Amino acid sequence: MRAVLGLCLVFLTARAPGALSLSTHVAVIHPQDPVLRIGSNLTASCWVHPDLGIHASSLYWTLNGQQLPGSLYRVLSPTNLSVTLGALSASRQTSGDNLVCHNHKGHILAGSCLYVGMPPEKPVNLTCWSRNTKDLTCSWAPGGRGETNISTKYKLKYKLRWYGTEKECKDNSHTLPYSCSITQDLHLFTPYEIWVEASNQLGKAKSDVITVDILEVVTTDPPSGVMVSRVGQLEDQLSVRWEAPPALKDFLFRAKYQIRYRLEENQDWKVMDDVGNQTSCRLAGLRPGTVYFVQVRCNPVGIYGSRKAGIWSEWTHPTAASTPHSERLMTGSCDSKSSGDSNSTLRRELKQFFGWVRKHAYGCSSMSMKLYDQWRVLMQKSHKTRNQVGKHRQRREAARANAHLMCCKETTWCEFDEKSFLTALVSIQVLQGDKS
Repeated sequence: MRAVLGLCLVFLTARAPGALSLSTHVAVIHPQDPVLRIGSNLTASCWVHPDLGIHASSLYWTLNGQQLPGSLYRVLSPTNLSVTLGALSASRQTSGDNLVCHNHKGHILAGSCLYVGMPPEKPVNLTCWSRNTKDLTCSWAPGGRGETNISTKYKLKYKLRWYGTEKECKDNSHTLPYSCSITQDLHLFTPYEIWVEASNQLGKAKSDVITVDILEVVTTDPPSGVMVSRVGQLEDQLSVRWEAPPALKDFLFRAKYQIRYRLEENQDWKVMDDVGNQTSCRLAGLRPGTVYFVQVRCNPVGIYGSRKAGIWSEWTHPTAASTPHSERLMTGSCDSKSSGDSNSTLRRELKQFFGWVRKHAYGCSSMSMKLYDQWRVLMQKSHKTRNQVGKHRQRREAARANAHLMCCKETTWCEFDEKSFLTALVSIQVLQGDKS
């Protein structure tokens, strides 16, 4: 048989008619199923039963279905033929390479599996995390080049730091390679000592021992209910709202959130790190008339009073929303400022707003975010009539009256003085992180 054999062969005893019993081997290869280091040499011999009447010189060898050259053979006796292989390469698969002895007609007489590889090196990058404190999952990477080329077993072992017996993680059904999950008898307030042991037929290795406090490695599901919407007719802003991860609903913790967003046609995300623990945020300085994709993720800070932050969750699925079209662009006044200039524009706009309030919002003693939004909408509408002097004058008079009306309706809203108002705008990202 000259076909390449996918798996190592298992040879059964056979009987030559009228000559051999069922317990007699037709032929035997020695050594049987050897395990060797990469680069080693091997001399194997094929012995055939004398009663078969086959001379050793008529035999030949194959390795993984390929016939080996006769220059590697040596006839040791009329019934014994050897082959010598030098500088062995790594096995093609962990199930081994097939070394087979054939008679002159190509029939298989005997076979052996060659396992050629390396002993494991110390596993590295041992990392653990707990999803909602319900389990403790650890992953690692093989040491060195990673692949030993022969079957290698990895065992995750652990014990409580100050007491308890050594245990082995049994749940290896995790989708990640080189990982295991501890799902029973978890201790939330006692650190664990955790390590990985690797072994194969050529040797053993052990990783460094790490200490893990479950409450310091908690991660969770992404936030739920993400909604992205326009802020009235404000052409450069979007409002983002979300809910805390449901799995942590009954836990004592302070969530920390991150938002990232990008243009529909751009794959580069912009990340906002200082969202804090609020479940809403406003994106400002955006491009008018543009579709944005927004994602949110959560870090469960301070689970059960822990002083350390947890591990960031996965990002939510992208949520899309578009900003309103710019009335300025529609009237032909194109503003091609860069994103850096937009921060300066926002600052100038805030100064104009505070001056407008002091000048026109007479009789008012408070300001609010809603008042600011209404002022911006009013200014955008008035821009369309900028070149119509008479109408602009009427608009200005109307704005003065509307200012008083708007301000006097502010009593049911959250009130700010000028300094607090600016701080609030910064906290909701109106200034896009430019707090200088």
